[in-house]
Amino acid sequence: MQDPMTDTMTDPSNLDFVSDFPRATRERWLAAVDGALKGKPFEKTLVGKTADGLRIEPLYDRATTSSPLAGREPGAPWTIVQRVDNPDVTVANVQALEDLNGGASGLVLVTKGGIGDRRGDGVVIERLSDIEALFDGIMLDLVALRIDAGTAGGHVAAMIAAYAAKHQIDPASLTIAFGIDPISAFARRGTLEDWRSAVAKSVDATLGLTTRGFRGAALMADGRVVHDAGGSEAQELAFALGAVVDYWRGLEAGGVTLDAARRAVAVTLAADANQFLTTAKMRAMRLLFARAEVACGLEPSVLDLHAETAWRMVSRVDPAVNWLRTTVACAAAGMGGANHVTVQPWTAALGLPDSFGRRIARNTQLILIEESNLHRVTDPAAGSGGVEALTMQLAEAAWALFQADEAVGGLVAALSSGVVQARIAETNAARKKAIATRREPLTGTSEFPNIAEARQDVLTPTVPAKPVAGMARVLPAAGAGARFTALVEAFTAGAVRAELSRPKTDRVFVSPLIPYRLAEPFEASREALD
Repeated sequence: MQDPMTDTMTDPSNLDFVSDFPRATRERWLAAVDGALKGKPFEKTLVGKTADGLRIEPLYDRATTSSPLAGREPGAPWTIVQRVDNPDVTVANVQALEDLNGGASGLVLVTKGGIGDRRGDGVVIERLSDIEALFDGIMLDLVALRIDAGTAGGHVAAMIAAYAAKHQIDPASLTIAFGIDPISAFARRGTLEDWRSAVAKSVDATLGLTTRGFRGAALMADGRVVHDAGGSEAQELAFALGAVVDYWRGLEAGGVTLDAARRAVAVTLAADANQFLTTAKMRAMRLLFARAEVACGLEPSVLDLHAETAWRMVSRVDPAVNWLRTTVACAAAGMGGANHVTVQPWTAALGLPDSFGRRIARNTQLILIEESNLHRVTDPAAGSGGVEALTMQLAEAAWALFQADEAVGGLVAALSSGVVQARIAETNAARKKAIATRREPLTGTSEFPNIAEARQDVLTPTVPAKPVAGMARVLPAAGAGARFTALVEAFTAGAVRAELSRPKTDRVFVSPLIPYRLAEPFEASREALD
């Protein structure tokens, strides 16, 4: 005789309360929605649109044919990266040691003039002794390091190479993304000497680092410059992919194999508080990188993907809301497969964060990893109808923009002609209008402002005096690493950057992509009223 309890456990439909419910179908759901809307149009009421015009449906079926996108080793956490951005190297060193002792597993060195130096108070690095003071007591072979130095990227890379040689550190033991990125620096500054010279120096530095045994990516394709200026997700992806391909071309023309060239370039993207779009953007970047590899006749590899919580989303007023924004952004980037994630401290928009602000930034990641275990599942968004649809839409939209830039000669050519800037300006204008009319709300700023908020503490930057420079030194032409070798030797001998910098000879001038924060207009009104 069949046990009634066993019978209902193996076949739940035998339970009366289950069998009473009809099977859910899309048609029945649509009928229920139609009744709830009471004549309101479905498209305008329930279908959302991204800044790229991509549809966000209210309901998705499960994506049954998808497979996970591998970004990290199974079960491996992303690197908890902390910004090193105090202008005084001695103070920056103390902060970095505190961060590492407090749980950070990586550092990003943001120098004055770097893409991440939006306030203009990044670390001042002028000579090898600055690097030595900055890294004093830090075991670099145990720390993942990213360099964000703008136009000084080649100089800082040479200083690090000199530091490793002087202190007998095996370059192969280091995990460093050197972040040399003349394209993003061009987009941010709006000036460029000329692309041929810039790419020649990048190739020279790449070969110089490789010859010395460094294995990390020498170049960086940094999409944050687009996001900071108000660009959309697809525009940021297209920019990053265009930079990747332009670097591949330059490296291959300089004698680097295409297989080695793809490993020489990493990507950095902004992560903002739109959880699903951020996760989809990270996943789409991997699809785009792999598609470019296949188009070049290569088997897809694993992209080294960096993410930093977005500058444009943080606010000066009611900054505690930034805790929520950065937490969502960090979780979205981590679940999207980013290898390294940087959380900006919640008081970053106010000034240099103090010890408490930095602690909250790293603890945000520690909680998500150690307590929430968000890293345990490889690509947890795989199979989600909504995220899979957004991933594919973003990849397709970004690929179309990338092809449009390729049609005019590549990303650098598109930047030089102003095509990219005009595209971003149009998107940015629409977003600013939506924020001004409160159709896109900013919690704590345009919505639910905290009029009685207390001013948060930040540090007062102390900018060190520039060292006295000696006679200008003549460097060999960029080639197969000769210029980089000369830089390493000069810094080892005590040179300062001013002795090795060329006179201004920029010949390309375009509209720069200037960073801004969404809350700035409301903050200006609040400041005037206060």
